[in-house]
Amino acid sequence: MTALNLTAVVWGVTGALFFFGLAIVTLRRQLLAMLLGLELMLAAVNVSLVHHAGIFNDAEALAVVALVIAVAAAEAVVGLSLILRMRRGGRGADAALLTELQG
Repeated sequence: MTALNLTAVVWGVTGALFFFGLAIVTLRRQLLAMLLGLELMLAAVNVSLVHHAGIFNDAEALAVVALVIAVAAAEAVVGLSLILRMRRGGRGADAALLTELQG
């Protein structure tokens, strides 16, 4: 497989992952599904960055990948803890139920 074909495959996979993640975020109303869609979009970005780093021997792109993974992990922890807090408070995990912020 040539480098041009591999790049086309990587962009196709990245685009499909990002599109599916965006569709999940926009079409689903459950907060957990929205969080998973966001994680899928971040994974798509990481796939393209790793491919870029492999082609151009770019160590800075790999550093950005590590940073994106760390941000995604922190976002998942905060998102899941907020969802669990809502469930324990007797509210559902539906995005339509969130109309105001409460302390």
